Amino acid sequence: MKRIGLLSDTHGWLDPRLEAHFAGCDEIWHAGDIGTTAVTQELKRWKPLRAVYGNIDGTALRAEFPADLRFTLEGVRVWITHIGGRPPRYDPAVREALKRDPPSLFICGHSHICMVKFDPALDMLYMNPGATGRHGWHKVRTALRFTVDGGKLKDLEVIELGPRAAGTSGVA
Repeated sequence: MKRIGLLSDTHGWLDPRLEAHFAGCDEIWHAGDIGTTAVTQELKRWKPLRAVYGNIDGTALRAEFPADLRFTLEGVRVWITHIGGRPPRYDPAVREALKRDPPSLFICGHSHICMVKFDPALDMLYMNPGATGRHGWHKVRTALRFTVDGGKLKDLEVIELGPRAAGTSGVA
């Protein structure tokens, strides 16, 4: 059993309150648009980190993290990428690969819209944690927390961190 903290679109700013929200997690997953290596250094200080780079991320983050990350955890086949679209309108860059080899759990960021939805056509769960950063069009900063256990996902929680522009001093 693994407890996961999932975030995306920090855009170079990490809300320090996330550390308490992710304290009971075994791993942190970041779905891209990290912004700075300071963000990933701080996340790694909290817990083991799995991450992908996003479209705003520069050379240093692209050298450290892949565009796509596929792995199996507790019997759940996971694919994390930054730009993935949403069910049933997946981004053309991932659509054929999803049809050919769908994961159990497909995670992306980019839209800044928190959404969890089962896609019956592909028999997979889609997750987008929204955005935790202060830049973008989202109104509320969000992240997700859930458990992966014996091939199943459970105990899903949405973490609301307040309005996009509000927040305490964070890693920038």
